[in-house]
Amino acid sequence: MKVIATNKKAYHDFEILEKYEAGLVLQGSEVKAIRAGRVNLKESFVKFVKGEPYVFGMHISYLDSANPHFKPDEKRPRKLLLHKKEIAKLIGKTSEKGYTLVPLRLYFNHKNIAKLEIALAKGKTLHDKREALKRKIMDKEAKMAMKNY
Repeated sequence: MKVIATNKKAYHDFEILEKYEAGLVLQGSEVKAIRAGRVNLKESFVKFVKGEPYVFGMHISYLDSANPHFKPDEKRPRKLLLHKKEIAKLIGKTSEKGYTLVPLRLYFNHKNIAKLEIALAKGKTLHDKREALKRKIMDKEAKMAMKNY
């Protein structure tokens, strides 16, 4: 499994509850651009449109070596491929207050197919973010002390 892009901000801003693997509907040279690592997941989110999941705000840059006459929109909504049961479950969960779907990472699986890992998440408050940062720093200091001892 080759990880192409990760959304580090999602781990900082949200508490991750469940993770799902989704396929992507891509056009033209977008797969080549993904292989080249020209992807940004920072401001992206998942939303349901007419009962189908789409990822919004995922930026896949245009490749210079691709056909110049066919330029797909770099920030267009891209459809996600999930099972019907997963879609129904996620629609029910996201309709509750405070829950959202965020993309975590984009990777190629063992069959060389681009997959997007999405997560059901709940937003953190400013207090929770500070506490998580303190805990991270304390763990890092403890590891350094153990290493130096």
